[in-house]
Amino acid sequence: MSFKGPIYLFLLLNACLNGVSQKFSDQVPQLKRYTPAQITDPDYGIIIFNKMVPAIGGDSMRYTKDGYNAQGWQEDYYVSGKLLHKGFYQDGYIKIFKNFYENGQVERTLSVVDAKRVKMEIYYEDGKVRSTINFYDGNTQNQYDFFKNGTPEYVEENDKDIEFLYKRYSYFENGLPASMFDLVDKKSKKYTKKEFYENGRLKEEGTMYFRKDIGDYLKEGLWTYYDEKGATTKTEKYHNGQLE
Repeated sequence: MSFKGPIYLFLLLNACLNGVSQKFSDQVPQLKRYTPAQITDPDYGIIIFNKMVPAIGGDSMRYTKDGYNAQGWQEDYYVSGKLLHKGFYQDGYIKIFKNFYENGQVERTLSVVDAKRVKMEIYYEDGKVRSTINFYDGNTQNQYDFFKNGTPEYVEENDKDIEFLYKRYSYFENGLPASMFDLVDKKSKKYTKKEFYENGRLKEEGTMYFRKDIGDYLKEGLWTYYDEKGATTKTEKYHNGQLE
């Protein structure tokens, strides 16, 4: 009998600790090193740390190995031992960070200006700028994307409250515009829209209006369409987005 008490208590305590350990391990991410394939999205790059930035829509937190909200500078590494990520955390959320390609080149930087505003800069593996993005309250306010050859790929600018667009442009890799959407009357929220062929000739053009009540841009008035040689192929007339 003298042995059953201590053994029983030991087994009971061990079971309890295992239960706590299991529960704890479910909450705390295990420390690991990454391969580039594990952490790189083919279209958007290294975005796994974005989820810890509330100002751009992130809703996750980082924990220490002891289960506490991460504080101060934290680092992550590739399997090769090269630095992948260095960020400053406050209560589990990122305030500022840099990601790195395995070759040591900065992949992106992010800085939180305040509770609603964030600036992010993204780079190609050779160091050329890929994107510059300003966020406001979790949404993109201004965005400038570039092709690898340095020419513009996409431009978007919104008003300060991100209620409507000022402009939205896209480009072909040869530098010529593919689409141009411009605010021409701020009071009435009137826009001009133009689409282009890759040879630079106009493909279609017309007018649009922003409808705040439905949060959408609708075609209005005469729209003209052209072939690749510049000849008019057809015209259409719209009212409130509907073809007349």
